[in-house]
Amino acid sequence: MRKGFLFAPADIAPLAIFRILMGLLMAAEGFGAILTGWVRQNYVERDFTFNFMGFDFLQMLVGPQAYVLFALLGVFGLCIALGFRYKFAIIGFTILWACAYFGQKTSYNNHYYLLLLVCFLFILVPAHRYASADVKSGRVQQSQVTPYWTIWVFKFLLLIVYFYAAIAKIYPDWIEGKAVEIFLTGKKDWPLLGMVADKTWFFLLLSYGGIVFDLLVIPALWFKPTRKIAFVISIFFHLFNSVVFHIGIFPYMMLITSVLFFEPAFIRKMFFRNSIDISHLKVANYLNNKLVYSLLIPFFAGMILLPLRPFYFPGSSHWTEEGHRLSWHMMLRSKYGTIYYEVKRSDTGKTERINPEDRMWNKSARKLATRPDMAWQYAQRLKREYNDIGVEVEVYAFANASLNGRELKPLIDSKTDLAAVKWRTFSHNEWILLHPDL
Repeated sequence: MRKGFLFAPADIAPLAIFRILMGLLMAAEGFGAILTGWVRQNYVERDFTFNFMGFDFLQMLVGPQAYVLFALLGVFGLCIALGFRYKFAIIGFTILWACAYFGQKTSYNNHYYLLLLVCFLFILVPAHRYASADVKSGRVQQSQVTPYWTIWVFKFLLLIVYFYAAIAKIYPDWIEGKAVEIFLTGKKDWPLLGMVADKTWFFLLLSYGGIVFDLLVIPALWFKPTRKIAFVISIFFHLFNSVVFHIGIFPYMMLITSVLFFEPAFIRKMFFRNSIDISHLKVANYLNNKLVYSLLIPFFAGMILLPLRPFYFPGSSHWTEEGHRLSWHMMLRSKYGTIYYEVKRSDTGKTERINPEDRMWNKSARKLATRPDMAWQYAQRLKREYNDIGVEVEVYAFANASLNGRELKPLIDSKTDLAAVKWRTFSHNEWILLHPDL
């Protein structure tokens, strides 16, 4: 891509309104997590959380202090929207959101990850140089233009997200409508939706429609002749998902990103009630061109490579979960299962049975049966508990899971001492059993 394209001047209005709307959404996410009880359920009432591998230090968030973290997220979100101390606010939000994201995975949603990526890009761009408190106070100089890369990076990220979301849907259970059928279970008594919630043709319509939408919506928004119809379809698609599937802020985040695709003149007229000719304006020296490339090339290389992990691991990632996260596998499968542990004590030689549902939040206990990484983490926790009283143990997990309505199958090798094995991030964990039919 030629240098002149990414560093040419672009109207800053879309970037500014994107900052304002996203800041409000960030504030809603922070304060909303407190008001809806999400923080209480996931952090305050827990003795521990299942954090991402390598982030054990984030156990310090467990307890009432989590309220402070999410309140600060709400405050930082408002500051971002207002453009007040923008750089401090966006860096603060990004750090705290990363802590909240990596601190637990019992309640996982892809928008948590996407928001973290968007925040990183916000750190790099001068989104506060127009329509902001920082401009009004004189902390930064107002600019009517911005380098085009500062807008392009968000659009390209969305292209990657939607592309991989479409690719992930191309597997038998989705193509056959089985996954959608399961998601619509229990909605047969809904007004209007209930009329088609048990129809095979409707399952297939949503399945194939989801693939087509994910593949085409970003190119259609990017291409001016199809932009308006793509936006209208996006509104229906995302609001449907929000109402029916309750997937948090993700639908609204996606609708907000649409402002980056519309003509800047339209955005100015719609939100700022003004117009400007930028043809004679030059872009202020914001970031060194080489620095931009050195930051964005590794970032987007990671964005392109990470979702390929499911193809690297053996078996189906929908079953093993290896490579499932960070790959834009969004609402693709339904799983349930059963699990218990047997702990063999070295001091007495006796075996004790541990039922997770008797010792933790029911939601976490359910996840153990279908998420091998969490099952391994709990085995390590059991090992530490016994080690703390001076007892060496062997820990065995007996887990059976069901994927998309199939009969229960063993997920974990019950002959493997999970207390003795290390977790492999970059290769298959042999004790995770492959599904015989996948």
